[in-house]
Amino acid sequence: MNLSVIRALVAKDFALFFRNRFYAYITFLGIVFYLIIYFVMPSSVDEELDIGLYAPVLPPAFKVLQTEEGFNIVSFDSDESLKDAVTEGIYHAGVSLPVDIMEKFTSGEKPLVTLYFSTSATEEVVNAIETTVRELAYLQTGQTLAIDISSEVLGTDMLGNQIPTRDRLRVMLVIVLVMFEMMGLASLISEEVEQGTIRALLITPMSTRELFAGKLIMGTGLAFVQGVLFMAIVGGLNQQSLLIITMLLLGSAMFTGTGFLVASLSRDMLSSMGWGVTILLIYAIPAFGVMFPGIITGWAKAIPSYYLVDTVHRASNFNASWGENWVNLLILFGFNIVIIWCGIMALRRRFQ
Repeated sequence: MNLSVIRALVAKDFALFFRNRFYAYITFLGIVFYLIIYFVMPSSVDEELDIGLYAPVLPPAFKVLQTEEGFNIVSFDSDESLKDAVTEGIYHAGVSLPVDIMEKFTSGEKPLVTLYFSTSATEEVVNAIETTVRELAYLQTGQTLAIDISSEVLGTDMLGNQIPTRDRLRVMLVIVLVMFEMMGLASLISEEVEQGTIRALLITPMSTRELFAGKLIMGTGLAFVQGVLFMAIVGGLNQQSLLIITMLLLGSAMFTGTGFLVASLSRDMLSSMGWGVTILLIYAIPAFGVMFPGIITGWAKAIPSYYLVDTVHRASNFNASWGENWVNLLILFGFNIVIIWCGIMALRRRFQ
C-alpha cells in the first residue's frame, strides 16, 4: 500500500467532510451540546430513599416506617408488583412482610421478611434498611432476633457502587457522539459514488485497498478523537483510561464499517440519514440499559455496541480492569472484522 496516496485521500476526505456545513456544525455543536447536558445533570445521588412496602398485615411497630425521616414509603398490593417496581429501578428497595407475621410474632416463631434491592442500592442502603427492619421487629416483640431476613438484588448486582446520574449518562452521550460520524461518512461516500468520484479515483494509480484504508482511517479517526476529547473533559478517563481509549478506538472502527454499509444502501444525503438514524437507534439500545438498569435483558448482547457500552460503563464508573473486560474486547474485535468486511464488500458491489 502507498502511504502517501492514503495520506492524500484522508486529507481530501477531511476537507470534503467539513465543507458540508451541516456535518461541520453538528460535529462542533454536538460536542458542546453533550458537554452542557452532562454538566447540568446532578453530580450527586438523592439521599431520600424510595421504598416499596408489601404488607398484607402491618404490625403496629412497623407503622413507624411510614413516618421515618429519609424514607419515602409506597404501599403495594402484591409481592410481584413490588418486585417489578424495584427491578425497574423505580424504588431503591422493597420490604415484603409475610401474611402470617402477627401469628408468628405471637407464637414466638421467626417470620421471614424479604427485602428487595435495586442494582443502584449501596451497601449503606442495604445495611440501613436491614437494621431498621430488625429494630422494628424488636419494638414489636421485645426480642433482639425476632425475624429472619432474606435479601435479594433484582438485576445485575452492582451493590456498593451507586453512581450519579450524569456518570451513567456520559456513557450514552459518548456513544451517540461517536456514532453520529457514521452518518457523515456514509453521506460523504454515497455522494462520491453518485457523482462518480470514486470511480475516477480508481482510474488513477490508487488501488481499492488504498481507497478503503483511507476511508477507514478518516472515519475512525474523526469519531475516535471526538470520543476521547469528550471523555477527557467529563472525567471519563480518570480510571482505566487505556482500556477506555482502546474500546473507543474499536467502537469508532465498528461505526465506520457500519457507515460503509449505510453508504451502500443510500442514494443521497437524506437516505443516508434515514438509514443512519435507524441503525443509530438500534446501536443506542444498550446505552439505555446503563441509564435505566433492569429494562434491558440478555437479548441486547446481540447488538455489537453492547460490548462497547458495557466496557466503557464498567471501566469508567466501576474501575473494571482489562481482566474483567477481555471477553468484551475480543467479541467487539470480532464484530469489527465482520462489519468492516461486510461494509467493504457491499460498497464495492455498488460502485464496481
